[in-house]
Amino acid sequence: MFKIARELKSKNIAEYLIYMWQVEDLIRANKLDIDKVMQHLISPMKLSSEDEEAEVQWFKELIDMMFVEGVNLKGHLQINQNVILSLTDLHHQIISGTRYPFYNTAYYKALPFIVELRSKNSEEHLSEIEICFNAMYGVMLMRLQGKEVTPDTTKAIEVIAAFLSTLAGYYAKDKAGELKFED
Repeated sequence: MFKIARELKSKNIAEYLIYMWQVEDLIRANKLDIDKVMQHLISPMKLSSEDEEAEVQWFKELIDMMFVEGVNLKGHLQINQNVILSLTDLHHQIISGTRYPFYNTAYYKALPFIVELRSKNSEEHLSEIEICFNAMYGVMLMRLQGKEVTPDTTKAIEVIAAFLSTLAGYYAKDKAGELKFED
C-alpha cells in the first residue's frame, strides 16, 4: 500500500488523496492496532520481508500521526490536509487569471454542484476543493456499501470528478514548472 501511495502521489494527486483517506479508514477499522493492520492488510499481500518491513513502518508512522493529531476517530491527517491546501491554493491561482480557460470551464461546470453541496453541509469552513473530495469519497463509500446512488448524484459526481481530474492535471504541470501565472 505504501508503494501504491507513493506512486499515486507522483502520478495523480487526486487519486492519491482519495487513496490516503481510504488508508485512514482502514487503519480506523483495525482500531489503530498495528498487529491488526499486519494481520488484515499487510500479511495478505504476501510481500518480501523488505517490502513488508517498509509497509509496517509506514503504517506505524500513520497510526502514530493519527493519535498525535487526534484523528483516530474521524478527520484527516495533516499530511492529507496539506494536499487539500495545496490544491486549493493552485485552484485560486488558476481561476484568478485568464490564462487557463479549459480549467475555468471545468470549474464553472462543477460550481452549481459545489454550491448545492455546500448548502447541505454544516461545515462552512470547507474549501470548494475539499467539498468536491468529500463528495467523491462519500459516493465511493456508498457504492462500496451497496447503497443506491441516484442518477442526479451520479451526474454531479461525474462533473466533479472531471473537475478534480483537471485540477490534478494542472497540479502535475505546476509541479513540473509548466504553469505560468503572471501575464
